[in-house]
Amino acid sequence: MNFFFFNDTATTEIYTLSLHDALPISSSAHLIIVPWLFGWEPFGLSFDVATHLGTLSAVLVYFRHDIWAMIRGILAGWRSLLRGRLPEDEMGRLGLFIAVGTIPAAVAGLLFESMIDEYFHQDPVSSTAMVMLALLLIGMGLLLGVADRFGQKRPGRGLRQIGFATALFVGLAQMLAIVPGVSRSGSTITAGLFAGLQRATAARFSFLLGVPIILGAGMKEMLDLVRAGIPAGERGVFVAGILAAAVVGYLAIAGLIRFLQRHSTDVFVAYRIALGVTLLLLIAAGVR
Repeated sequence: MNFFFFNDTATTEIYTLSLHDALPISSSAHLIIVPWLFGWEPFGLSFDVATHLGTLSAVLVYFRHDIWAMIRGILAGWRSLLRGRLPEDEMGRLGLFIAVGTIPAAVAGLLFESMIDEYFHQDPVSSTAMVMLALLLIGMGLLLGVADRFGQKRPGRGLRQIGFATALFVGLAQMLAIVPGVSRSGSTITAGLFAGLQRATAARFSFLLGVPIILGAGMKEMLDLVRAGIPAGERGVFVAGILAAAVVGYLAIAGLIRFLQRHSTDVFVAYRIALGVTLLLLIAAGVR
């Protein structure tokens, strides 16, 4: 198996999977489905690092004002924190809530990541794992659709109105995203809608909540990559991949938030169901 996956199609795949990483359709599922469908070797570590760093860069740039406001609010309220009280600033409180909401996913990653990787990232991937992946795509798609309709019956809250309970609830949903097919943005947007957030607010909070997790995963993979080393001939493509992932990720984030301000999540629900059903049909027909 080629440890690094940067052949002639690499940049195109990074563009595609960076787009998936920002949308509620599960990038981790596509990282399994695409090689399985076309008979390619699984994507390597350098590919994962490029997409993670690119996506993280996109989130940090797009939400720079919100992130800076949270940092400012926490720093301004440090005296309150020392007294065991939350900062008075709304964005400062939101920053602390995001920190707490990150804990469930971090714990799940430490406890179950290797077991889940072993099940879903076999070479070749088993039919049982692909069936499970398809069912997760369909099931979480249906749940997203239910959450969207549930949320439309409530007034809908903005970013500054998110409290501790909502942050923890969405954080618990993010924990499920360790399983391919669930989708980190899909699970957190779904939980946000059930919690009464506006569609666009649910998406914004999903991305902000994902910053620590994406950062942690990217740093871990980067350390592994540094230890393994990148062949000299692939370094330029690696940098190009990060830039490609950052640009496409930024456009996808901006497009998703703008889209959800006016439209429902039905297009993503339909895509997930169609992809899941297609996978089940391919497996049943013995095509793959």
